[in-house]
Amino acid sequence: MLLIDELMELKGVSGKELAERVEVTPATISSIKNGTSFPKYDLLVKIANVLEVDIRDLFKPTKADDTETLYIKRDGQFTPIGKIKRE
Repeated sequence: MLLIDELMELKGVSGKELAERVEVTPATISSIKNGTSFPKYDLLVKIANVLEVDIRDLFKPTKADDTETLYIKRDGQFTPIGKIKRE
């Protein structure tokens, strides 16, 4: 399952803005967020670049993760700086 909607909120990017920056329609972004369509690899790469994340961050993990990502906010942008182990 994709995490695009959560990342968009975290990064402060609207559906319309993301659509413009990856050159698709807002309806396409909406259908991806709703899970009614799945983007091809090249679109996933564009989305990851716009959201400034690794492409793997667009997906929910398939195995248990006992770590939490730490972010720093600078100039209104969140940047991952590392991970810590959850207790």
